[in-house]
Amino acid sequence: MKRVVIFASGSGSNAENLIKFFHNSDTASVIQVLTNNPHAKVLDRCKKLNVSALSFNRIAFSKSEDVLNILKAAQPDIIVLAGFLWKFPEFILKEFNNKVINIHPALLPKHGGKGMFGMNVHNAVVHNKETETGITIHYVNENYDEGAVIFQAKCSVLPTDSVEDVAEKIHLLEMEHFPLIVNKLLK
Repeated sequence: MKRVVIFASGSGSNAENLIKFFHNSDTASVIQVLTNNPHAKVLDRCKKLNVSALSFNRIAFSKSEDVLNILKAAQPDIIVLAGFLWKFPEFILKEFNNKVINIHPALLPKHGGKGMFGMNVHNAVVHNKETETGITIHYVNENYDEGAVIFQAKCSVLPTDSVEDVAEKIHLLEMEHFPLIVNKLLK
């Protein structure tokens, strides 16, 4: 049985989707969720779903080996960033080479980089009058949103679409594709 660890910073809808997807799976299970936000809604979701969840601070994450040691103990086959907003430290990436993936709410390389997450991305898509957008699932490297692309799914953006309309389209793509791609990577 493969082991999945998820990092999230916010509401945790992608984390919950992954937890539910793998709940009765023969392939894998989500064994732990880690967050940099002690008030993140993902912690409540994990409690309801009976999944171990921990929050940590910046020192534990990037200035010490605390989070690294938690990961070493968990022995994940894959680490999934699902709305996690901090840059991953190189020493963790080195320890888990090609095992850390992220989902981004745009078609990278467009609308990626520091500060480009959530509604910031959707605002940029609408502001730039893009005719399509989508999701990108990619490996994580030392730079924001620059790791090798694993998968992309597209949707159209209509001239009448609001930022909220775009956010909803992206959310539907995430819910549909993210668990399937994680599952495929684990097989």
